[in-house]
Amino acid sequence: MGWLGVAGEGGRRRERESGERRSERVGVAFSPAELAVVRAAAAREGMSAAGWVGQQVMAVAQHVLVPVSADRADVLRELVKARAGLREIAVRLDAVGAGGTAGATLEEVLADARAAVVRVDVATVAVMRERRSRS
Repeated sequence: MGWLGVAGEGGRRRERESGERRSERVGVAFSPAELAVVRAAAAREGMSAAGWVGQQVMAVAQHVLVPVSADRADVLRELVKARAGLREIAVRLDAVGAGGTAGATLEEVLADARAAVVRVDVATVAVMRERRSRS
């Protein structure tokens, strides 16, 4: 198990929120594979592993960052995809309403809109269930 506070690991430290010195410490142990993941994430941010972990922990503790389980990432992707689809449908509806020659009939655009709303509903319910299970 590796410790994060390894001397000479490079990267910047996390910034202080207040002028107060950080005198309290918490030890966190990781397997070599876990530590490699943490170090890679820290490197992407140009931070030390310890600084990155501290920043993430504070963000979660202050509800700035809400962790989502890996199996719900697909649900969030679907929500983002459906949201983009709904925006596209709104543009198409505007074109149909303005007599544009978008090539789609009003019925086709409305069918796409209804299907997108169903996808958003399903994904939203899944996210709500995930949030309830954490409570």
